[in-house]
Amino acid sequence: MGYKVAVVGATGNVGREMLNILAERQFPVDEIAALASRRSLGTEVSFGDKTLTTQDLDTFDFTGWDMALFAVGSEATKEYAPKAAAAGCVVIDNSSLYRYDPDIPLIVPEVNPDAIHEYKNKNIIANPNCSTAQMVVALKPLHDRAKIKRVVVSTYQSVSGSGKDAIDELWNQTKGMYVPGQEVEPKVYPKQIAFNVIPHIDVFMDSGDTKEEWKMIAETKKIVDPSIKVTATCVRVPVFVGHSESINIETEEFLDEDEARDILRTAPGILVVDKRENGGYVTPVECVGDFATFISRIRQDVTVENGLNMWCVSDNLRKGAALNAVQIAELLGREVLKKG
Repeated sequence: MGYKVAVVGATGNVGREMLNILAERQFPVDEIAALASRRSLGTEVSFGDKTLTTQDLDTFDFTGWDMALFAVGSEATKEYAPKAAAAGCVVIDNSSLYRYDPDIPLIVPEVNPDAIHEYKNKNIIANPNCSTAQMVVALKPLHDRAKIKRVVVSTYQSVSGSGKDAIDELWNQTKGMYVPGQEVEPKVYPKQIAFNVIPHIDVFMDSGDTKEEWKMIAETKKIVDPSIKVTATCVRVPVFVGHSESINIETEEFLDEDEARDILRTAPGILVVDKRENGGYVTPVECVGDFATFISRIRQDVTVENGLNMWCVSDNLRKGAALNAVQIAELLGREVLKKG
């Protein structure tokens, strides 16, 4: 016996990826609905070897449905998620709307699976920000061993994190560099993204941090440990898919790089590729389509008493969004709903 699952925002990048991953992981689905706004009504999307026709989110009745995976913006989520939750359908939300609500669990299954039971507060579970999700998978096993005091992270985030228009902007700007008269002015980003990097993701806050940087700080504290100090610099780079992060951690106890490598090798959701030779590390191009979070360049930081550096790469449309949502659905089914 399986579940009745709705995917909200099924025509977007993340929604389509949710459908792909549900099929790839053979999630026990008895019935599935692909929901979208009226402007996308009737659009066909793939679910394994099946083709689904999108239904109207505005008129959809969530009564009797077990789970709804939301991949729409905060405004649409604010309108429709409470309706689904009130109808008894558990919402797994990919937007930022509910991440900081103390009554709503923010879950990365490899890190804080026990928080799943808190879904009963509002019948809603939040999915973290893409840059946070891959980082905390790497931090948690090291924190369990040596207790992390401080994290300094710099991100190198792909344009797919901004949606289809950003992917198109990078592609068109890149082509325009080689064709005089076809240059493309920035629209999605404040500056040219092709052959450039932009140290600005989301809006600026009074502190000088951007909202993306603030998200990484707040979410790491909520998911892993509120005592961890985090500082972040988030940068958009001309990569289509795959986020990379340079992570520096300081621990309370000394943790040797070899032991850290061994710990990460056995940690759930992680693949360590760390050879001190040309190409002995993972880049974003190589992580696309993979479920894992890849860790490379593990080494001691001798500038502090108990410091480590590492390089972290993951497919942001998967672990940073769709995969994590499906893993939450799997955890919910396994630990709470438990259908036959």
